[in-house]
Amino acid sequence: MKIVLKNAKRLLPTNEMESCEVLINDNKIIEISTDISGEADQVINCGGNLLLPGFIDVHIHLREPGGEHKETIKTGTKAAARGGFTTVCAMPNTNPVPDNKETVQELLEKIKQDAVIRVLPYAAITKDLKGEELTNIAGLAETKVFAFTDDGVGIQTADQMLRAMKEAAACDMPIVAHCEDNSIVYGGVVHDGKVSEALDLPGIPSLSESVQIARDVLLAEAAGCHYHVCHVSTKESVRVIRDAKKAGIHVTAEVTPHHLLLNEESITENDANLKMNPPLRSKEDQAALLEGLLDGTIDFIATDHAPHAESEKAAGFLKAPFGIVGLETAFSLLYTKLVLKNKITLNQLVDWMTIKPADVFNLPYGRLEEKAIADITLVDIEKDSVIDKESFYSKGKNTPFHNWGTTGCPVMTIADGKVVYKEDDNG
Repeated sequence: MKIVLKNAKRLLPTNEMESCEVLINDNKIIEISTDISGEADQVINCGGNLLLPGFIDVHIHLREPGGEHKETIKTGTKAAARGGFTTVCAMPNTNPVPDNKETVQELLEKIKQDAVIRVLPYAAITKDLKGEELTNIAGLAETKVFAFTDDGVGIQTADQMLRAMKEAAACDMPIVAHCEDNSIVYGGVVHDGKVSEALDLPGIPSLSESVQIARDVLLAEAAGCHYHVCHVSTKESVRVIRDAKKAGIHVTAEVTPHHLLLNEESITENDANLKMNPPLRSKEDQAALLEGLLDGTIDFIATDHAPHAESEKAAGFLKAPFGIVGLETAFSLLYTKLVLKNKITLNQLVDWMTIKPADVFNLPYGRLEEKAIADITLVDIEKDSVIDKESFYSKGKNTPFHNWGTTGCPVMTIADGKVVYKEDDNG
């Protein structure tokens, strides 16, 4: 099927824009030029809006199977498409856990049946995510899993992590880590700092994250493994990763929109929509994260989309689960709060949401160019709107950004050559 996108713009390396038209045939971009002639099965008027590569998020939670009251593959991928994402990578904290070939195959079949965009599933490092027995990493690597992780819990022993890294390296597969030393978490629910004291809540020390990263980068060096750090949140973690990269260790890292835009002082009451793991840290940590992005220490942005039922989040900081949703708000928030405030450029933001994660994980996506896969997001960068959690396609309404005003948002998403979201869709 031939589709022509007309009356569009594309972003130049100078951050300027130029008019363009795009010809898509089946799932490939055939031509990008100022005037495309010839017959097409469908012509789409882009309204003068900006064409970008489809966004990539390597860290989301779809909850299915086992947590369908929070999210499903269908609702989560529809939310992703609304947010401009065309590729997402689903974490393995489901029930059952994708820790063997059979459960992975069942998950892949469900994804094929229900997903509206591309979903690349992770497999677990340990069986049932219990941190006790390694999965058959070599066997799982033969399936179509994206990488290995026990996201949500840190691998607690150096011996187990080293063995996992060696097995993953032998298969040329990455280890992706939620870094948290449980022995120094102390039952915390917020950052160990000003707000934990003011609200009399147990705090999570920064050291619980950075000390495990410091351990793991040395293990990765010894194992010759690609080691990727999830949701970096502290200035010490940034320093360790920066030093490891300088030493030539194959370590990469991501940061979330909420850690870039919020800090512990954003918490003024017992509202668990501000409870996430790792927690919102200090202003100094927040500044270090942006600095780390800008100097290349942190490679890209990932949302850690973590939907929960409203009744679960209503339990308050002490009892509510960790996590917030992010797929439908990521671009608009980052464009509004960072690009429009001249803290970063639009090109940088686009790179961190497209080509950088693709390059880190050797994915053939994230590019708006001829012969590339036709994953395209159309963005109205002048559109003003107010974030309304009740309008989310996601089942999860757990966001701290409800009622925030934004400028710029995706208005159409094309994944693998098919239109999977248009702004006038009703979800």
